[in-house]
Formats: sequence, structure tokens, C-alpha cells
Amino acid sequence: MTYKQEALDALRNQAETDRHRALASLKILLDHPAGIGDHSTGDLHNNLNQALNQLDSADSRLDTLRRYYVELGGEV
Repeated sequence: MTYKQEALDALRNQAETDRHRALASLKILLDHPAGIGDHSTGDLHNNLNQALNQLDSADSRLDTLRRYYVELGGEV
């Protein structure tokens, strides 16, 4: 495997990991809010927004990698 392929795989793997972590956070926060303990409503909303931003970032990074690198199923 070339360095380029290893680097692209590492970028994709990190974005996929971040995506799964964000989805898990959203599931916990939305489906089991009692599990977050003594957080205020403001904390809950901040945590929801943070998880959503992390999901958006991960999805965007994955889309960008796929768009520009044929090795990852891209168009170029």
C-alpha cells in the first residue's frame, strides 16, 4: 500500500469514527436524557448542538474525500 493510500485511509477512518461517536452521542442525548445526570437544559442543548456539529463535520469530510479521491470512490 502506498503512503498516499494509507494517509487517505487514515483520514477516512478518523472521519468515520467521528461520525459514529457523534451519532452515539445524539442517540444517548435524545433517547436517554436521564443518563446525562445533573446537567441543566442549557447543557443538554449545548451538548446536542456540539454532537450535531461533529456529525456535520465528519459527514462533510467524508463527502470531500469521496469527491476528490478516486481511491475512495470519488469522481476525479
